[in-house]
Amino acid sequence: MATPPLKVTARVADAKKWPSLQSLQYKLVLTLYRVFAVVILYAVLAGILAYAFVMGFYAINTSWAAPIILSAVDEKSLDFREKLVTSQQTIEDLKVDSAKLQSGIEEMTKHRAALLALEPELQTAIAREQKHNLATGPALAALDQQKQTDNVKTQAVLAQLNEVEANIQKDLVAGLITKGDAATQLAALNQAQGAATDSKIAEVLLTDSVLDKTTNGTNSLDVLEKQAELRSEAAQLDVAINVSQKQLQEEARQIDRLKQAISTAKQSPYYLNAAGGQRLYFAFVPYDNQAAAVAGAAIYDCLLNMIGCRKVGSVNQIFPGEEAAIHPIFKTAIRGYLIQMNLESSESAKSKTVFLGRRPLIF
Repeated sequence: MATPPLKVTARVADAKKWPSLQSLQYKLVLTLYRVFAVVILYAVLAGILAYAFVMGFYAINTSWAAPIILSAVDEKSLDFREKLVTSQQTIEDLKVDSAKLQSGIEEMTKHRAALLALEPELQTAIAREQKHNLATGPALAALDQQKQTDNVKTQAVLAQLNEVEANIQKDLVAGLITKGDAATQLAALNQAQGAATDSKIAEVLLTDSVLDKTTNGTNSLDVLEKQAELRSEAAQLDVAINVSQKQLQEEARQIDRLKQAISTAKQSPYYLNAAGGQRLYFAFVPYDNQAAAVAGAAIYDCLLNMIGCRKVGSVNQIFPGEEAAIHPIFKTAIRGYLIQMNLESSESAKSKTVFLGRRPLIF
């Protein structure tokens, strides 16, 4: 069966159009690929240029600072607070100990004054006793000699009384006197003998008194010993008072040193962070940028860390202590110090960098 001429003609026309459509699609894909490659190339080039610009910008810029968020539970804050509490407790302990020392010094001073007041009285008593002994000693010695002479005479009388007693016994036996008379006479004789014995005892006691008055006996030595003890105790009190005063002075100096240390520590951001009840904002400033860190200088926060800057606060305080940090862009170790910032928004404290004094660029 023969094919109709019209249908054959249409098929031939379609076969001619198909290669042309494929060629058009290929060209379109190739063009899109080239455009995409060029865009990617320029994007990479732009990224490289932007990175190089950022690197160069932060290499020469001297007004940036890196915000730091300090917390009361940070290791440094907790360690600082512990040391601060320890120092304050040490000061209180030293104050209590100083009060005890001062009270002890006052008590020892009063005791020493009382002992020294006894010294003149004791000296006066010793001098008075020695003077009395000088006056009474020779008199007692003379009386002792007289007493001995009297005792010798009494002894002679006693010898005669023995003969009288024998005669009384003979008269009683002979009946010349009554028993009552004999007893009366014998009692008188016994009384005379007792008086003689008492006289001997008195002479011995008088000898002891003469010895005490004319020589340094044990009583005098006891007084001298008490005087030596008094002086020794006063000297020991002098030593104790001197040691306590030196210790008191040393503790006073230690209290002053601790107070100065605490006063210096109060200039640290960690003290403000640990002691303050409100939220505080800090920033790290490298030494190369210290010229821009001035109290009262404006603080700017920027988009993409350098453009679209706006003023967000000012520098409140500068802390002299050195701190170490990592460069927010180069990621290298750097040295510097901290500043306290007054910020209008806490979001600026989360930025990678802020700028001090002025905008880093014209916009």
